[in-house]
Amino acid sequence: MTSDAPSPETVSANDQNRAEFSARCDAVEEAYEFMLAYAAQGLAGEEGSQSGGQIRPFLQKCDAALAGLPDVLGRCATPSAAYEAFVGVVEADVRRARAAVQLVLAQPSIGSQLVDNLNASLHLRTVLTDLFLLDDVLTVRSRPR
Repeated sequence: MTSDAPSPETVSANDQNRAEFSARCDAVEEAYEFMLAYAAQGLAGEEGSQSGGQIRPFLQKCDAALAGLPDVLGRCATPSAAYEAFVGVVEADVRRARAAVQLVLAQPSIGSQLVDNLNASLHLRTVLTDLFLLDDVLTVRSRPR
């Protein structure tokens, strides 16, 4: 007797891939939310404030979460032409967002205005929107039919 149910190994791998995707999404979203608050503080630089000492680690965590994200997405679902095409879009968006984040990280001091401009750039917001869309798609795909 054959079954259409996935093997326990496949389910476990799918769960691990979804967990990794979720953790990366959370890191990007947390960084973005921190950046919004940081930008509103009007700080000239990182020095002299508690949140100033946190901006670099948040940006580094965001950059690390974005790195390899398309590979994780490739492991999260059964491939389809539409899914693979959108993962290609995400890959381009991630590349742009990482370039912007890395540009900010390369500065000797990160002030509120610099972070506000990063927040205003469409690159990071586009990736967030991509991730929200994919999370919904993956949730729909994981439901029993």
